[in-house]
Amino acid sequence: MRDLNKVMVIGNLTRDPELRTIPSGQSVATFTVAANRSWINANRERQDAVEYVDAVAWGKLAELISQTLHKGRKVYIEGRLQTRSWDGPDGSKRFKTEVIVTDIIFLDRPGRSLAESIPSEPSTLPSEKSLAKEQPSSADQSESEEEINLDDIPF
Repeated sequence: MRDLNKVMVIGNLTRDPELRTIPSGQSVATFTVAANRSWINANRERQDAVEYVDAVAWGKLAELISQTLHKGRKVYIEGRLQTRSWDGPDGSKRFKTEVIVTDIIFLDRPGRSLAESIPSEPSTLPSEKSLAKEQPSSADQSESEEEINLDDIPF
């Protein structure tokens, strides 16, 4: 049986992505996504928790993320888990697990002031594989009854 290392996270950026270039010349962007969850406990009380997921993107995807994403944006990221280790200043072994991003989809609009220039569908960045579906044909578009306002969607 094959192994599988795949992660899918939907959440909001906690800070602007940081872009840097490594000595080989390749770009790398790092950012954190906060994924919220809610549940009802045994006492029928609502509980909320947040998980902070560190993410890393490489190459052209890293450059596009750093140019486009900002703190607060809602995104879908897909990738694989990778743990790296190093020796801390005190000599102790340190570990960090991150999502190496292979695909990203924007799930909100970047800003109200640009509302006229923003498409009504979530935008996607090119990556190793694309989750975006092809645009409907003009015949399909004419059949739609009304435009969907993303602000009206409850989630």
